[in-house]
Order: sequence, then C-alpha cells, then structure tokens
Amino acid sequence: MKHVLTAAMAAAIVLSPLAADAHGPTRKKVTETVEIAAPADKVWAAIGNFQDMSWHPAITANAGQGGNAVDATRKLTLTGGGTIDEVLYKFEPEKMSYSYRITDVDVKVLPVTNYSSTITVEPIDATHSKVEWKGAFYRGYPNNDPPPELSDEAAVAAITGVYRAGLDALKAKLEKGPS
Repeated sequence: MKHVLTAAMAAAIVLSPLAADAHGPTRKKVTETVEIAAPADKVWAAIGNFQDMSWHPAITANAGQGGNAVDATRKLTLTGGGTIDEVLYKFEPEKMSYSYRITDVDVKVLPVTNYSSTITVEPIDATHSKVEWKGAFYRGYPNNDPPPELSDEAAVAAITGVYRAGLDALKAKLEKGPS
C-alpha cells in the first residue's frame, strides 16, 4: 500500500503543472491612485455616495435603490452606450471606503467578469488626500484562447482606463479654482 500512495503522489506532482496550464484565466488586479489637493472629507463628500457617480466622465446617468446600505444597487449609463449594474457589499464611512461588485454588464461594454472593487479616501495631511481605487476581476472570455478584445490584456487595460479617467476627473474637479 505504501508504494501505491507514493506512485499516486508522484503522478500528481508530475501532472500538476499541466493542470495549472489548463485551468483557464486567472484573476487580475488593478490599483490606481491619485493625490488631490483637498481635505479628505471634501473628497469623500464628492465620491462617498454609492448612488452618485456623476464625478466620473464616462457616466452620463446613474439610478439606484438602497442608498449606501449593504445590498444597495445602481445602474450606470455610459457615454458610449451600454449600462453596468452594481451592488454595494461594504460601506464604511468612518474609513471613507466602500466596496461593490458588478452584477450585470455586457463584455462588449466592459470586457470583465466576476468584478469587485473598493474605493478609499485617505488623508495625507489637513489639505491633501489620496484616493485609491482597486479592483479584481476575470477577463471577459472564460475559456482558453480568448479573442483579443476579451483577453486578460484587454480587461486590465479597460479597468485601468476606467479608474484613471475617473480619478483624473475627480482631481480636476476638486482642485479647480473659483471660476
């Protein structure tokens, strides 16, 4: 019996690299940050309401239910067409942070699946803040050999672009001087 277990363990060790290659996509992560010349409470006031994403230039409209309660929902309408449905799963105003996941999106609109994200505002000092937006997701095509528009690279580029556009717009909005 001892030799059978040893042979089975040896087979598992030899075959495990092949299994790793055949399992499909791996979860990708993106983190983007921006420093803003504004106090953290002012930045949180601009982005801390899950129901209001008007600060992001790609969002033309948003509607939702549930406010900032866990399980609140929102539907984002995008400038280029399409919508994204999301649900809030963690809201921590004392930490100036919330987390949400996408519940429905066409991969032609955003080439990701199983997406979750967290936005956090951190004070740097009395007049400056850092916003961190991080997410984890799988590419839009769940099987091996994805088409280029649904690949890991396309998914990472899309999410990086979404985060960067939003954070840059937020910075511009909050640092804008009096008109």
